Amino acid sequence: MKTTLYLLLVICLLAITSMAQPRPVEKTLAKPAATGPAPTTVTAKYEGGMFGFSKKMAGTLKFDDLNSRIVFYGEDQKELFGLPYESFLVVYPQSKAVTSTTGNVISHIPLPGAGLAGFIKEKRRYLIVQFSDPDVDVKGVVNFKLEDKETLDAVIQAMAEKAGLQQRGDAFYKPKVTKKDT
Repeated sequence: MKTTLYLLLVICLLAITSMAQPRPVEKTLAKPAATGPAPTTVTAKYEGGMFGFSKKMAGTLKFDDLNSRIVFYGEDQKELFGLPYESFLVVYPQSKAVTSTTGNVISHIPLPGAGLAGFIKEKRRYLIVQFSDPDVDVKGVVNFKLEDKETLDAVIQAMAEKAGLQQRGDAFYKPKVTKKDT
């Protein structure tokens, strides 16, 4: 009886250990979600991240396909900086729900029920671009605030296609090239 129990225990342990072996990650390419065509010019607010540009400013993002880059123009329509498509590492959207300024002010008024105004939320949508700056050989992250989700999705999709990035969830990334891949 003991030998059959030991034999059964060994068989179960072997089955468990064979199930626990690491498996390679499958490389299935997800088909990108169908979005509308990206506009060539997008109104955006620069939130920070580029070397040499520390203050937030409103402006315009434009696709410069002739030079294979995306360019940010200030309110005066002068070019401030550009990012080549080949320098993109990761491009992804981010959204935050924050209490609006009006809701924050009203919630601090000393009236009964005024505190409920703190529940007034607005959604802010950001375009995040991680890049490798070819001029100074460092990596950085640039943030742009865009107005609506449809425009954000269309811009991200267009940037990913032009830079040759692969999709992972909502993000697009440049796969690392290994010796095995070459």
